[in-house]
Amino acid sequence: MTSGGTGEPVILDPTGLTSDPDLWTRFAESAHQILADLVRGGAALGWVEPPSPGEVAELLDHVVSAVHAGDAAMRVAYVDRRLVGLGYWLRYARPTHRPHADLEKIAVDAAAHGRGIGRALTTGLIADARRAGIEILTLDARGDNSNALHLYRSLGFSEYGRLPDFVAVGARRFDKVFYMLNLRPERRPQA
Repeated sequence: MTSGGTGEPVILDPTGLTSDPDLWTRFAESAHQILADLVRGGAALGWVEPPSPGEVAELLDHVVSAVHAGDAAMRVAYVDRRLVGLGYWLRYARPTHRPHADLEKIAVDAAAHGRGIGRALTTGLIADARRAGIEILTLDARGDNSNALHLYRSLGFSEYGRLPDFVAVGARRFDKVFYMLNLRPERRPQA
């Protein structure tokens, strides 16, 4: 895997990632660095304090296992063999919700913001969801995460709910916003 030294992002799925032993060996450590730095900078990724390396490794092991079981998809972005972003969705575990999945994390290294990497990761994950037969792809985001919310709306997600002042970060409170993308094939009316 190379971007040809051009600095252009290369988006990989787990098969592409694990086929390069050097990238795979450094993946958990690189992902931890991105996630910890983003949380330290105030990013809305579900942690108040930066996650530990072990916590990130355990999360990634869970996601990769779910990918192999057909219950998840993951995409990663590299620029010149340096991890700059990752994202994944997981299928809902409840039997009555199995046709649906939740986009749980999209994280892009702060130094790579504004390069379309978040859009490329999300677009790849949406395509993976379609191929997996996911009917509804959901996500939730912190209400002040305007760049992410704009990205999701531009990709066809629509807001279906909001919990005011639900997310607690110290004394601060933020809305929790729920988005969905309907991936069901369009049904034509019967004649």
